[in-house]
Parts: sequence; C-alpha cells; structure tokens
Amino acid sequence: MKILMLGWELPPHNSGGLGVACYNMARALSKEGVKINFVLPYNAKHPKIDFMKIHAATNLDPLFRFGGGAYVSSNVTDHLIPNPSSEQLTSIREIQNEYCEFTKNLVAKDMPDVVHAHDWLTYEAGVAIKEKYGVPLVAHVHATEFDRSGGSAGNPLIHAIEYEGLRAADKIIAVSELTKHIIHEKYGIPLSKIDVVYNSLDEDYRNDEYAFEEEYYQYAKSKKSAGYTIISTVGRFTIQKGLSFLMFAAKKAIAKNPKLLFIFAGDGEERDKLINLSAELGISENVIFTGFIRGTRLRDIYTLSDIFIMSSISEPFGLTALEAAYHGDALILTKESGVSEIISSAFKYHFWDENKLSSQILALSSSPTLLKTLQKNAKQEFEQISWEQIAKECLEIYHLAKG
Repeated sequence: MKILMLGWELPPHNSGGLGVACYNMARALSKEGVKINFVLPYNAKHPKIDFMKIHAATNLDPLFRFGGGAYVSSNVTDHLIPNPSSEQLTSIREIQNEYCEFTKNLVAKDMPDVVHAHDWLTYEAGVAIKEKYGVPLVAHVHATEFDRSGGSAGNPLIHAIEYEGLRAADKIIAVSELTKHIIHEKYGIPLSKIDVVYNSLDEDYRNDEYAFEEEYYQYAKSKKSAGYTIISTVGRFTIQKGLSFLMFAAKKAIAKNPKLLFIFAGDGEERDKLINLSAELGISENVIFTGFIRGTRLRDIYTLSDIFIMSSISEPFGLTALEAAYHGDALILTKESGVSEIISSAFKYHFWDENKLSSQILALSSSPTLLKTLQKNAKQEFEQISWEQIAKECLEIYHLAKG
C-alpha cells in the first residue's frame, strides 16, 4: 500500500509530540510494507529517516514552522515568518496554500492509495486531493482547536478548517476517547466514522543511550538530598496546560509540606504570568523554571523527579506522561487527558480541583510505599501499547477508508 502522509513537523525539527508521533507511526507502518511519501512545510535534513521519502513543500527554515503561529491560533494570518523566496514576511495561511499546491502536484505524478492528514494544518491539502483525484482521506486528530484554546471559543477560521476536514474525511483517527467525543459533540461527526488509536512511547527514546548528567540542576539535586520531593511538569506554557491551577495547588501543598520543589519545564506565552504568580503566592523558592529544554536535559528532569503532573485543561493524549513514567515517576493526571485512559496506576483529578491536586501531592510525598507502587505500576502499564500494534490498527483503517 502507498500512503501520502501530510504532517507539519518531524524530529529533529519538532517542537512537541506531534512530530514524534508521526515519526514513530510512519516507521512502524513502513515495517508493515507500507510505502510512504511524507510532505513537510519546511526544507531540512532528517538524517535518521530512511524508511520513507520526505518532500519539502517550501524552502521555509524549520525554525519558523511553529514560531510563526502554527500553534498560536491568533497568529495564523499574521505575516511573521521570513520567506526565503522573497524579501517579504509570510504567514501560516500562505504557507498552507503553498503546501496545498505542492501536494496536488505531487499526487499528479505519484498517486497514493490513501491520504493520511495530521491535524488542521494539513486538512485543506487532504481535502483538495480527495476532491480532485478521489483519493480516500484519513484525518488524524492529535488536538482540536477546542483543546488548544483551553475549551474556549478559539479561532473560528481554524474551527471551519477542522470541520471541513473532518466532514470530508472517509475515516477519522482520534488519539483518545476524549478526543473522539469532542469531535462528535463539537462538530457533529458520527461516532461510527471515528476510531481511537492511542500513541506509544517514542521507540528511539527507549533505545537511545542515556546517562544522567551530574553537572546540571545542582539546586534541585541539593534539595532532593535534603529530603525534598521533586515534582515536575513539562510542556508549552499555554492556557491549554492549566498551569495556573497547578501553581495554586502547589501553594496549598507547600503550606503543609515545605519540602516540595516544583520544576516547570518549558516555555510559552504564559511564562511571565506564571513566574509572577509564583512570586505573588510566596513560593518562588520552591519553584524552578527551566525554560525550553529537550534531549538529555529534559530526561534529567524526569530522572530527578519523584512525581510528574499533567495539569492540562484539555490534553488529547500526553506523550510527556509516558516519558515520565519510563523514567520511574509517579503520575498525577487530569481526567481531561487522553493518557489517563490507558494508565490506571495514577492519581487523577479534574483540572480545576486545586484542593484534590494538593491532597494527592501531599499523599504521595508523605508515603514512600504509595509513591513506589505508582512509579512501578505506571511503567508496566504503558509498555503494553506498541507502535507495531498501532501500525496494524492504522492499516485496518486505511482499508476501511478505501471501502
């Protein structure tokens, strides 16, 4: 089977879990004999990828693929991105138009059996190919605009693109039951059209050699040696992640147990707000902000941590929770996260319930036995989902889409 896969990023030029999921899914599909053409909106080298052919729809530098507004709804029409083809700035919308034209021309030369489009950024290209050539379309939903906007209205333009892509798709893949029901309830798509396919941990993450780097995070290490419980959260600092609620819960927990250290790893538009909030609450000495990190320094955070918290208001899946569990962290997850559907050995709470979150933090920090039990069991649970299994599920969906 030949698949045209439409995505917006791949490692090592990714900003989050979307690129990692696309990479692992495509590699697993290739092992099942699937031939894949993968279209990206930027031009860059991907030295580890030899299992599929990558096409660059533009000469855009990968540094600007998301910094120009791809993951900030309000910026999608703003001219913020240096255009290598001219002296003018361009926008995400203009890049999407180039992307559409490129993919239509590619299909005219190399017809696929199915088009697999990831998230709203590529749906218009997928719909255009289906309408022009009649190729079946599978729309993969890693997050909706309702997720990205923290449940609020979001960008009506993106809602319209999502709706049209989901309406036109022959089959839809959702990364969780939570996402499946958002698609159904918000966009009126029949449940029978939507299949849930969970993500798994990055295979390279399991296999890469890793050793804790002793020279970093000396302050956190000293606190841990002094008996502090280390609690981390990782991700973009956006309204979607519910980090203000976490900060208020941290204040309540620290009031009862001062030996708690919270590490906020990441960056985003809410960074200054969160730093100021920690100062206003009087807990600055118990909170560390690392800025954006990846690779070994990110893994060091997981290794240092005893507890990992996913505080998202709406998290379609949440790969960082699997990364944390792999490194032996106990998990506290919002019930509004998809990953909570596959990990039962975790504490769970509603994102707004600061009192429950603070009590869960205190329970784990005061009971070494409970902490170790959750750490051990969470790691065992997620190991049951493999990318090989996910690839087989995708193949079944492709065949259903073809009819």
